[in-house]
Formats: sequence, C-alpha cells, structure tokens
Amino acid sequence: MSISGGVQTLRVLVIEVEVHSSLRAFLREQGLVPSWPHHLTMARLVARALRLGRSALIQTGVSTDGIQGRYRLSYLTPALIWRGPVILVTPEAVQQRLLEVEIPQLRQWLQTDKSVQMGDRWPGGDFQGLLLTSPKSWLADALEGHGYFNGGIPTLIDGADDLEGWARHQLTVCIQPGDWQELMLKRPDQADAIRDARVQLFKAIFQHPSNPYECCVIEESEQDILWRLYEALHLDVREGNGSQLPESWRNFWQRWQTDAQLMWASIARSQGQFSLYCGPVEVETPLSKVWSQQPVVLIGGALDLDPEASVYRQQLGLGELTCLKFSPDRQSELIQLYVPDKLPMPNTPQFQDALIQQVRTLLNVCTGIKRPIVLLIGDMPLKAQVATVLAAEFGKRVQVEKTRLDDTGILVTGWEFWRQHQGVLPSPQLLIVATLPIPSLEDPLVAARVAYYKELRKDWFRLYLLPAALRELQRAIAPVRECLGVVAILDNRVNYRSYGQQVLTALSPLARINYPDASWFTEMG
Repeated sequence: MSISGGVQTLRVLVIEVEVHSSLRAFLREQGLVPSWPHHLTMARLVARALRLGRSALIQTGVSTDGIQGRYRLSYLTPALIWRGPVILVTPEAVQQRLLEVEIPQLRQWLQTDKSVQMGDRWPGGDFQGLLLTSPKSWLADALEGHGYFNGGIPTLIDGADDLEGWARHQLTVCIQPGDWQELMLKRPDQADAIRDARVQLFKAIFQHPSNPYECCVIEESEQDILWRLYEALHLDVREGNGSQLPESWRNFWQRWQTDAQLMWASIARSQGQFSLYCGPVEVETPLSKVWSQQPVVLIGGALDLDPEASVYRQQLGLGELTCLKFSPDRQSELIQLYVPDKLPMPNTPQFQDALIQQVRTLLNVCTGIKRPIVLLIGDMPLKAQVATVLAAEFGKRVQVEKTRLDDTGILVTGWEFWRQHQGVLPSPQLLIVATLPIPSLEDPLVAARVAYYKELRKDWFRLYLLPAALRELQRAIAPVRECLGVVAILDNRVNYRSYGQQVLTALSPLARINYPDASWFTEMG
C-alpha cells in the first residue's frame, strides 16, 4: 500500500472512530440508547460517505414525518465532526427543531465551533460549515442550474420518502385564473385572441365528466387551443422572444416544450374557474442528471422492500450507491395486525355495509382505550358516507380530517391528510385501513401515468402502483408501530391477491389474527 493510500485509509478510520465514540458517549449521557438501536451503524456509514465522497441510501425503518426524528443524531454527529462543508436538505419545520434542540446539544457535547447556517444558497467566502436548506431551494438550483450552491459539496437529504413528490412539484408549472388577465395586460393587441382561447378552454374543460379528484387531463384537441394562441402571439421562447410573456406563461410554455410532460386542469366547478398545470410524467430523467454533481446521502423511512431499493432508485434515476436498510425491532416496534377474511372485495356493492359493520365491531371491542382511533379511507364518497354513519352513533367523538383530537376521538381521514398531519397528531391506539392505498385508475392523473408506462411496455403495477401503495402504508402505520398499537386492514385483497404477501412483508414485524381480540386493547390500555 502506498503512503498516500495509507494516510487516506487512516483518515477514514479516524473519522469513523471519532463519530462512533462521540455519539455513543452522547447517547449514554442523554439516556437515548434504547430509543433507536441503529445510531452508531448509521453514523459510521454517513461518516464514510462524507470522507470518501460516495453516495449512499439509508432506510431507517422509522417515521421521517415528525420533527423529532429519532435517527437524526446519526447524521448530525458526522456532519458536525467532519472538517469540510456539508449541505443538509430537510423541511423548514425540521430545520427549526435541529437548530433549537439537537444541534446546540451536540455542538456543546462535541466542543466544536463548526459554523451552522440556514439559507437558500451557499454562503459567501470559504464557508466550511453546515448549511441547512429546504428541498424547494436545493431542487430549484439542482434542476434549473442557478448555481446558488457550490458543486461537489456532500449533501444529506433527510425525508427521501418525499423526494419524488418534491421534484415533481418543483418541475410543475401552473396557469391560474388571474394569469389570463395578466397576459392580456402584457399583450393588449391580442386581447381578443387571449379571451377567445380562455372561453374555448373553459367550455372544453367543463365538458369533462365530474370526478372526486376535481381534475382532468388536457386532451390533444384542447392543447391545440393553446397552440393557436401562441401562434397568434407570434411567440417562440426557443428563439428568445419569450420576454413578451408574463413569467407564469413563459415558464408554462418552456415546460410544455420538454419531453414526457403531462398537462391537466384542476376544476373549481362551483366557482366556474380552472387552473392549468404542466409537469413531468416521471422524474427519473431530470433527477438522473443531479446525482453526479455531488455525493449525496439519501435518508428515508421505508423506501423499498428490497434492501438495494431497486425500484426506488429506478424511479429517481439513481445509479449504483451504498444501500443500508434497518428493519423495525421485533420486540419494541411489533404491531398487532387484524386482517379478517371472507369480506367483500372493495369494488363490490356489498363492501360499504361490510366495512361499516367491521368498524362498529372494532370500536365496540376497544372501548376504554386512552388514545385516539384513526380510520383511513381513500375513496372520498365512501369516506363521507362512513363518517356520517359513525357520527350518528358516536356523536362528537367522530371528527373528519381535524387536527384537534381528544384522547377518545375517532378521526376519519383520507391518506393525504393523514400523511401531512400524522407527525403532530397523537399516536392512535387503533388504525383502521379501509382499503389499500393503491392509486386509483379513476384519478385522471394516475391513469395518464399508467398509460405512459404501458406505452413504454413497462410493468406499471410493479413499478408504480404497488410501490406507491406500500410506501404509503408503511408511512401511515409508523405512529402505531412506535406505540405498539393495533392495525386493522379491511381489504380482502391482502388475502387473495398475489401481492398480498408483499403487503404483509411491508408491515412486518407483526402478530396477525383474523378475529377482533379485546385483550390487545386491555393489555395496552
């Protein structure tokens, strides 16, 4: 081995040893060792990734939604000990928690004066500290090339469960109702053409059948209306005369010119208004160009059943990188899982009555518990119907998508609301899942993405619908797992579909039963 190679190896070992010993001592001092058993392993991997400039992907196996993420000390310790600069990408609520609690505690313990800042771009000068930034700021720069962040700086991304959604949102542009008036003010000479195009689009969009998702895909004939408008404006952004457009229209036009884009409208029928959106069908292509710009450590809760995260990496355009997956602890994070058999399938007329009867049975079994009950229903009409029935029987205990919940409350909610608020709501004693969160083909945007996969002859269920469902399900039950609660899945597809075993694997560790057991609740009450 050469002298330079030996020195490099020693440096790697030194940073790993220092991180390991410092974090272990801090955890013992704070009494945090039992809270998460994988701190030291994860910290060593992050330290190695920082030192060697090798990208890594870590599945923590615990929720990344709450601001008090149990695993975060594992990446903060190497980020503060390492002498070089680091970027940490995480939502602003998490940033505030880190700046007010974890980082001050660690800096005092480690006796480091490493600078820590928040910002939407790299600080001036020879900054060698830790910069906290939002996913929006970092992705805007990485995807649009503004140059706000110095290239090559190791970057930690906390909350990789949301990365695809963050990127999709960043790459989606919108024309809102007020933007039409702004366009007419910018081009008064074409006011008639602009007004006519808006009226034609209004008529075409409002002729689409109503659906619970209040949106529709803009068809080719409807896109032609916009094309004719741009021809009337004599514009071609590619030739440099896009400055004649307001920024919202210029961005919309440029996004429209990019390959593999989907255009849709959100419809407010009661207000007689619509908004236009244009965004990528997939984010694999634009994100694949980002990862080579710097080493990254992506940290998520449950990204993929595969320890190598093959489907997740494909969806995000990630190449080869070090992968590490932690499983929930069987003794401290095991859930009780109730999956009845012989229930009607969700798409049958008998399902609603059977669902309500099952919910009644479960609510009667778990009387006297001291934590809330959450009922997850993705189908919006069904959610409203079940909530009405339960409210008639259980009164004010029943709340529909409210964040103020009593200890004995019954929350009826959709998946999106639960995902957004589960980090601040009290952990439920019982979580009832009406149907698996498989994206519905009745949603025009889901159907359009499936059509795209079909056109490419890809397995749209294995690569899109099933992974989305499993990630949503694992994320949803995380608060229940942390309090050793009960999960009830009332979707018989778990028993009779080929992917049912993958659903059970995603929920492991678990103790399964097919009948309501009151002892589950009396033991925990």
